Amino acid sequence: MAERTIHFKIRRQDGPEAAPYWEEFIMPWKPAHNVVSCLMYLREHPINAAGQKVQPVVWDSNCMEEVCGACSMLVNGVPRQSCAALVDQLEQPIVLEPLTKFPLIRDLMVDRSRMFDALLKVKAWVELDGSWDIHRHAPLIPAEKQDVRYLFSRCMTCGCCMEACPQYQLDTPFVGPATLGQVDLHNSHPTGKFESADRLHAVMGPGGITDCGNAQNCVEVCPKNIPLTDAIARVGRQTTMQWIRDLLGT
Repeated sequence: MAERTIHFKIRRQDGPEAAPYWEEFIMPWKPAHNVVSCLMYLREHPINAAGQKVQPVVWDSNCMEEVCGACSMLVNGVPRQSCAALVDQLEQPIVLEPLTKFPLIRDLMVDRSRMFDALLKVKAWVELDGSWDIHRHAPLIPAEKQDVRYLFSRCMTCGCCMEACPQYQLDTPFVGPATLGQVDLHNSHPTGKFESADRLHAVMGPGGITDCGNAQNCVEVCPKNIPLTDAIARVGRQTTMQWIRDLLGT
């Protein structure tokens, strides 16, 4: 009986300006492997399918719990977290490619800085929190609103929704669905709402809410099932009201 193996086909690139190429690897099968654990094995045994010793594949990862978002890549053409991609549930050869909407660093590693820069642009934080007298003055958030806010607080800025979005490209200024989701989240916070006008103004110009084409691909690929299109609709209404307030000078 032939020994079970795991077959990978990986798109590699030695640097941003280097030509891409495909390289295949075959490794022994073991139960409960995910894509990241396989890449760890290949790092220790960098032998390609032709039996040649090569440079280890470069990728990014951190938590191994689908929380940090660092290990995003295309797995069999689908943007997802490679730590949550179980080998036994994938068709082989397992094809790995880097995300295409972010600058490539090397092999499967990309630079996601543009997402974090977008969060800075929209002030995706609460200026001051925790200073309320909890028993007397703290604003209460209804349970139903807490449930909605919790969904958006799970965003790990992984980039999967950006990868699936046809409007989000390397050469376009669109801030993307994850950023718009964070605008909605922080505008709904009892303290964060005081900076809501700043957030809305940040997405009322080029690269903002009007660049969304409503493809709705973002909700299809989000690893956390965040209802991003609901947030985008709410931000759209908020920006309309903000435009009216600006027009009236109120």
